[in-house]
Amino acid sequence: MARRTDWLPGSMELKLAMAKAWLLILQTKAAVWNILAAAVQELTEKTANAENWLSRDLSPDRTKTITAECKAAFKDLTAFMRDFKRRYFLVPPLTGADLISLGLKPQDRVPTQGEIPTAQPEADLTFPGVHLIELKNIRPVSGGQSSRNSDGSEFGARVYYGLSGTPTTSHKFRITEPPTSGSDLPYSEWVSKKKILFDFDGESGNTAYFCLRYENSKGAPGPFGPILKAVIP
Repeated sequence: MARRTDWLPGSMELKLAMAKAWLLILQTKAAVWNILAAAVQELTEKTANAENWLSRDLSPDRTKTITAECKAAFKDLTAFMRDFKRRYFLVPPLTGADLISLGLKPQDRVPTQGEIPTAQPEADLTFPGVHLIELKNIRPVSGGQSSRNSDGSEFGARVYYGLSGTPTTSHKFRITEPPTSGSDLPYSEWVSKKKILFDFDGESGNTAYFCLRYENSKGAPGPFGPILKAVIP
């Protein structure tokens, strides 16, 4: 039998236990590790949702619909935990002991290949349609260093963003004052190409803020680029 190498436990019960252990540790460590409060809140909500559906799925009232909802909740939680780990559980600022406390092996997060990005990325904002904003020509700021590894491969970029306006189901966390850094923005999307399209349906007239930074293949980030802003058409 092949040896299991995935850091995430296989059963729903163990996945839930790991997520709850993370949340307990993050009560005191989130600020120290520069983890956004919005990200911790989203992990809290997804963990609670998965726990609720698992409880119902294990009850005598279990139905096929409940089982399907339970699987969907854990699929959502699993995807979020993988992204959360890749974005935030980095060495440094975390130590090997910190990773162990989170149920992770130190070598999981130690970058072993690819340089740490040093370039600051920027992009051009375009407006291809109503409630659409596209970031195009993602590149290092003028005069900045290369966005490539020494082997010629490109760094990917993470686009952090936030919106003004009234909270909605899809965007609960809103920007109430202009951000000064990408760390002030509650949401992010990974992009491996030179452009990314955002569809902000129902958000016309609100302001969208963006900030990018490069990440290597291990998720180790470089510095944030400039804040970009636009009124959603």
